[in-house]
Amino acid sequence: SLSLSLSLSLSLSVGMASYVPNRKLREDYDVSSSECKCTSALLVIDMQNYTCHPKGKCVSGLALPEYFWTRLDEVVVPNTQKLLKASRSRSQEVIYTNIECQTLDCRDNSLDYKVSGLVVPKGSWDAKVIDQIKPEENEIVLPKTSCNVFVSTNLDYVLRCLGVGHLIVCGGLTDQCIDACVRTGADLGYVVTLAEDCCITHSEQRQRQALDALKGFCRIRSADEIITQMIK
Repeated sequence: SLSLSLSLSLSLSVGMASYVPNRKLREDYDVSSSECKCTSALLVIDMQNYTCHPKGKCVSGLALPEYFWTRLDEVVVPNTQKLLKASRSRSQEVIYTNIECQTLDCRDNSLDYKVSGLVVPKGSWDAKVIDQIKPEENEIVLPKTSCNVFVSTNLDYVLRCLGVGHLIVCGGLTDQCIDACVRTGADLGYVVTLAEDCCITHSEQRQRQALDALKGFCRIRSADEIITQMIK
């Protein structure tokens, strides 16, 4: 009946409006537990010359605030180096993804990247990971042509082939490519941990807002906290 439909709609809308995710369950989830049975992998996103070197094509013409370069040099790179060392010492998979086309003329670039002016030819200097945290010889590097690494690479397939269920994410930008990866990873069934002091975006305000928005999709930890958990 009409009255029943209205009553049901009202109760559903009230229920939805009052829903608050229980973030404590996610924060307390033990990825080392027998229930989880998760193999971990570290994913480094877009830490390349194009976006993280003063001469990189993406940033050389931008008047980025000092915050960006200071955080990159003094916080993000050193902490990422620590995570890389800890992961490699435990034979944990380290995977990189970077903005890079599969062609020299970038005809395979996504429409979004084309209209945004994000163009990185195959094999170019801009496509290379910055020297301070560059991949080792046998580590996987996935070139991507969109914001979301799960959309424009076979990352999901690779992770499942490797038996990975826990994804540790770092890199940039926190409110763009990191955000897209974390949300999609959670939807695909991965336990996602965001290394907050290994992530960067163009301002402190954007960084805070991004981390707050992502609390419902991942566990947020410092590099030291993640490494401590690895040792357990």
